[in-house]
Amino acid sequence: MAPIGRDLGWMLRVLGGLVLVSILVPLVWGEYYAIPGLVVSGVIPVTIGWVLSTAFADAAPPDKLHGMMIAAIGWLAIAAFGSLPFLTTAWVVTVAPAGLETPPPTESIDALASPLNALFESMSGFTGTGLTMTTDESSLPRTLQWWRSIIEWVGGVGVIVLTTAILARPGSGSLTVYESEARSQKIHPSIVSTVRTIWWIFLLFTSIAILSLWLAGMPPWQAINHGMTGISTGGFSVIDGSIGAYDSVVIEAVLLPIMIAGGIAFPIHYLVLQGDLRGLYTDVQTRWLAAVLLLGSGALWLSVSTAYDSVTEALRYGVFQFVSAVTAAGFQTATDPTPLSLGDWPTSALLTLVFAMVVGAAAGSTAGGIKLIRLIMLVKGIRFRVSYVFYPDSTVHRFRIDDRVLDEEDGPREFGEAAIIALLWFVFLAVSVFVLLATLPSGAYPLEQILFEIASAQGNIGLSTGITGPHSLPTAGKVAFILNMWIGRLEIIPILVTLRALFWRGGIYE
Repeated sequence: MAPIGRDLGWMLRVLGGLVLVSILVPLVWGEYYAIPGLVVSGVIPVTIGWVLSTAFADAAPPDKLHGMMIAAIGWLAIAAFGSLPFLTTAWVVTVAPAGLETPPPTESIDALASPLNALFESMSGFTGTGLTMTTDESSLPRTLQWWRSIIEWVGGVGVIVLTTAILARPGSGSLTVYESEARSQKIHPSIVSTVRTIWWIFLLFTSIAILSLWLAGMPPWQAINHGMTGISTGGFSVIDGSIGAYDSVVIEAVLLPIMIAGGIAFPIHYLVLQGDLRGLYTDVQTRWLAAVLLLGSGALWLSVSTAYDSVTEALRYGVFQFVSAVTAAGFQTATDPTPLSLGDWPTSALLTLVFAMVVGAAAGSTAGGIKLIRLIMLVKGIRFRVSYVFYPDSTVHRFRIDDRVLDEEDGPREFGEAAIIALLWFVFLAVSVFVLLATLPSGAYPLEQILFEIASAQGNIGLSTGITGPHSLPTAGKVAFILNMWIGRLEIIPILVTLRALFWRGGIYE
């Protein structure tokens, strides 16, 4: 209990600090009515976090079980407390207290005044999903536009990674918690040096993304927000219609490398920035990512070619949507009023995108999905097992994954781990399909669109065919999607371990 309480307390203190720093936004933009709500939203987690971290300050370093429980409980708590800025700002605008000059309420503000919708928005942001309960992002106050962007930006790398970088706590405890947040690759032997390097790389790429989008024609405020949510592969936008509203080939061309950069593992970025370009073609995940992007974009282009007026138009929309799906960026150009919205795409095209969202990009990046390394492990593991029967019993069997050679003990173990994650991923996907089929109006949406929307939520993608919304998605669907986003971000196992510890073991051991 003590290690969990201490680390959860520090996570809440970091969250509260993030809220309080964000008070600069309403000060700059003159949205003074949002300040009291932000103060309350920041003080509450800071106070609770201070009590927890102080009470358990002398706790031992977390072990593997503690690390997984810290990740599962911490991410849920962060999403819950992160919903407070949405709630408090929406309530102030809706109530319009005397003495505060508030704007007229909009449909999006009314939606975020619901605690469930605010929790959905917060979970979607922190997990880098990008599905939203707003109907028109441009109608939101700048304060909430910023909060949506900053939580996606922080969530892209990870709240625990940010907390570790701030605390600079060396030792195996930090490594255990770091790995429980669905990360395993290190840049340096020291975990503190690793997370700080990750954040420096992230800051550099964010700055490049913002500058590039501004030079491509985006207004500064929009470039800042889209640069943050683009490199974090989050997908939140500050305008209605996502990137499709710009109808700009230049902006789309600038976003493509930004999204792809978000799908490449941070250790590879580090090597490239050090002048070692070999990682781009020697790293197995990067090679497979290039192959998936090339082949998948071609397949999607063919699927939508008959739906558009020209081959080049089909190429433009097909490539952008596929890159956005694989990298989990969630930016969308196939929206109204573009020639064809995603909900009107052929079934084959939607299923191609489902494949992309399920697979995802590289482990160690900001992308979601099962991750390419697990697909590689499954493919090579199956091939290994098939070829096994063709060799004499005395043969020593090994197979290679990138620069690692796995023996007869390590190979089956890692193959089994990949298979378990993939199986659980599809089990939760199937459960959510049944939930939506049971709660959505009969015949309102075809099965492929329902499958698409759930894969988008669980893969932390953010693309939508129109099912997700404050009114179109029923309450049971919203709850299911919140769980999908949560388990998708943490790759399921930490959550199952936490539930077992809480309900089957009868409590948490010291």
